[in-house]
Amino acid sequence: MTTTPGPRPPATGADLRRGPFRVGDRVQLTDPRGRLHTITLAPGGTFHTHRGYFRHEELIGAPEGTVVVSSGDVEYLALRPLLADHVLSMPRGAAVVYPKDAGQIVTMADIYPGAVVVEAGVGSGALTMSLLRAVGDSGSLHSIERREDFADIARGNVEGFFGGPHPAWQLSVGDLADVLPTVAAPGSVDRVVLDMLAPWENLEVVADALAPGGVLICYVATTTQLSRLAEDVRTDGRYTEPAAWESMVRGWHLEGLSVRPEHRMIGHTGFLLTTRRLADGVEAPVRRRRPAKGAYPVAPDGAPVEDAELWTPEALGERETSPKKVRRAQRDAHPERSES
Repeated sequence: MTTTPGPRPPATGADLRRGPFRVGDRVQLTDPRGRLHTITLAPGGTFHTHRGYFRHEELIGAPEGTVVVSSGDVEYLALRPLLADHVLSMPRGAAVVYPKDAGQIVTMADIYPGAVVVEAGVGSGALTMSLLRAVGDSGSLHSIERREDFADIARGNVEGFFGGPHPAWQLSVGDLADVLPTVAAPGSVDRVVLDMLAPWENLEVVADALAPGGVLICYVATTTQLSRLAEDVRTDGRYTEPAAWESMVRGWHLEGLSVRPEHRMIGHTGFLLTTRRLADGVEAPVRRRRPAKGAYPVAPDGAPVEDAELWTPEALGERETSPKKVRRAQRDAHPERSES
């Protein structure tokens, strides 16, 4: 005898993604030239440009996909921003993980519903949203961020996107090496995602937390970081042979018979490296292929060259985020504070 399952509660944030526009909804407006504007609907609010304005009331209660006309006779198509749109338009204190890389992380790290995931290096919360979408309400995502101001921005962005706190999410401020042993028992974590300056410094604490077969995926910006990380993964002995890649996205111009690649594209954003946790006491099979000549530099006496680089954001070409920009992003990520 089969039984019909009862109604299931909606997933967190799902109700915000459907139905007519409501007060508090973020709406993406597209003008005839394809330019995008993102607004948050508010009673008595207006949208202004140099070519006229319209009142938010014209959208509140209207179905998604509505066209609204400004006082300057400009038509705007109104849609809710997709996750990729939201990530690129939300307040940010740190650079965000681009949607193309977030998609690769979710897929290649096999982030599945119900998984126990740890993320370190939250930044502005862009990747966090994709990870929460993947683990679902029944999963667990513990995000760890060193900077309290970045964590504050991330919390505002994530809760703004999901309409409030997500039941699967915890956010801690501190160093991964200090926080992870206090929040995860040994062998209890399915996936670890690292977006940080020197992920190799945390290989030991990650190995302790990962379950056998668990996946570690790291996002790094430069080849020097990638090389150092790969070698330290091999040296650790508790991980499988690492794999690394990058992805590039090239848009296409579609206009009648003029179908060609766009002149601009998203080129390099970062490298991804994956490896998996071996069972305790198991040694990784010895690599049989020979390294390329010169792959491991040596001194004139034949000794390995010591790593003398200073692993700092400035040395790796990262731009420091100004305190003024961080404070502005904090205000924009928490609009409720300015209203109170």
